[in-house]
Amino acid sequence: MSVRRRINVYYKVCCPNVGSVLPLSGLVMTGLNRATRRRLLDLPQFPNVWEGDRRPLSSGSPMAQTDWTEPSASPSKPDGECILWVDGSMGVVRAMDVVPAETGPEAIVRTLLRAMEHPHNPGQPARPQKIVVRDRETQFYLRGVLQDLEIVLDYVPELPLIDEIFRGFQDVAETRPPKLPPQFADPLIEKAEEIWQDAPWEMLGDHQILEIELNQWDLSTVYASVMGMLGMEYGILLYRSLDSLKQFRQRVLANESLEQMEEAFLGQDCLFVTYEADREEEEFEEEFDLAESDDSDIKPVFGNLHPLEGIRSFLYDEEAIALLVVLEALHRFVRQHRRKLENDAFPPISSRYKIPVPKGADADVALVSVKVATMPDVADELFALVGDDEEAAFPVIRDDLVPENSFLSLGVIPWETVERMRSQLDYHQPGEPAEVGEGLPVILIQTSRPKAKAMIAEIQSAGGITGICFNPGSDPFVGDHYDLGLLQTGNDELHLFGEFEEDEPTHLQARKKWDQRCKKTKGYCGLVIAKGLTGASRGNPSLKDMVALFEVPAIGSDQLGLGTLERKFAVDWM
Repeated sequence: MSVRRRINVYYKVCCPNVGSVLPLSGLVMTGLNRATRRRLLDLPQFPNVWEGDRRPLSSGSPMAQTDWTEPSASPSKPDGECILWVDGSMGVVRAMDVVPAETGPEAIVRTLLRAMEHPHNPGQPARPQKIVVRDRETQFYLRGVLQDLEIVLDYVPELPLIDEIFRGFQDVAETRPPKLPPQFADPLIEKAEEIWQDAPWEMLGDHQILEIELNQWDLSTVYASVMGMLGMEYGILLYRSLDSLKQFRQRVLANESLEQMEEAFLGQDCLFVTYEADREEEEFEEEFDLAESDDSDIKPVFGNLHPLEGIRSFLYDEEAIALLVVLEALHRFVRQHRRKLENDAFPPISSRYKIPVPKGADADVALVSVKVATMPDVADELFALVGDDEEAAFPVIRDDLVPENSFLSLGVIPWETVERMRSQLDYHQPGEPAEVGEGLPVILIQTSRPKAKAMIAEIQSAGGITGICFNPGSDPFVGDHYDLGLLQTGNDELHLFGEFEEDEPTHLQARKKWDQRCKKTKGYCGLVIAKGLTGASRGNPSLKDMVALFEVPAIGSDQLGLGTLERKFAVDWM
């Protein structure tokens, strides 16, 4: 069983897919708005010439490793593109960005505007008198965007200052050490692939720590934590001290801010090997489990974490040698004791192995004695950090009942229409509302016909709707507060149907009317499920579009007794 945090509320972020970029000549030109042009024209104009360019970054470039990309699987594959704007007259960089290769030409304009208004030091806000670029399409594009800004735009075949900057990037890349020492690269990759085949995460939770005594290459004992039982991240973390392991977990479970979480992550002291897909991310489903990939699509990634070094995605010779020996010992231990470790068992086990020193290692011995042992007491201690009480204290709140991209609204349906719905709809769950006031306050969820039917079937299998509630929620990592719409089903599950910003004026007004109407109906409200999401009735379904009516009690948040629900992590520790 793996140590984990319960996710109380699931927050979805929907991002549009990035498609292929059309040639510049096929793009619709987007101009600056009037306010921006006026703001730029108010800047002082210096008689300087600026160079601008956008160039691919190779995987070896020191600029290539950014937040939006991972190291390329192929050395020849570019990791992205660097946009540079430099003042050729002063010899300084005014603005620089690294963007994905598929980003459109607007990116070079965004960087240029920043170069004008918010340049790097020692630059001052200003417009150049002249801009030169070495790409004809970029020249034509900028000419259309920058018209009326009194800037001369020219094409030149070479950009001396930018050329020199990129030569410097290349020099740094060429002196950078390889990710793995060449003499140990193939053996390490083979050993990591062997561990992938062993799949120790099928038996070991990330709290079931193995003690590995090495006493070589400046490592006395390492503490192995196996990731993967949650199906989130797969790998082996080899902590240089037990204190580092425990401190990191304590900080994660403290549910700190994102900045504090990042600091805790970088504060670990360990070697690691993790696994990732050697394919484009877009090829996978959103909830894709790496373990379902073909073995040929799995790529090991090696590295080092240290509080003073941060994360380092390459290994030095001694680290590579030590990792090779440790992984071989782990492989033998898992192979020998697999049956003893199955079914959540973690008994005291200790074995010692004679591991050959890797070829090419500068060592006085040919064999290293390595001891591997389970640590049941530590496993119990780490598991207790979460504890059964916490698991029981927070209910699971699911967010998979309401179909994605559904139309949602709070409103009221007149009593005459409610009466017709009771007799005409495909599905009706009766209630006992007091028929006073404007009508029945309802939550309307409009989706497609197939999804509406599937939603109704799932509600029926869960015992119907037993209540509708609004409960406070918060995201402590960014400081946001929400009004969470919840449906309670007959099996006592709670389902999230909507997240509303707590202080959003439109929602505040709708909630106020909702509460007033529910008081008049003696605490009753309704859930209406309708079809016709993509038709003319979107957002305003007629009676023929309505599929189901559930008349249910409106539950106060105090009745549920949940308090403020906080967003929490499901942790797989890396």
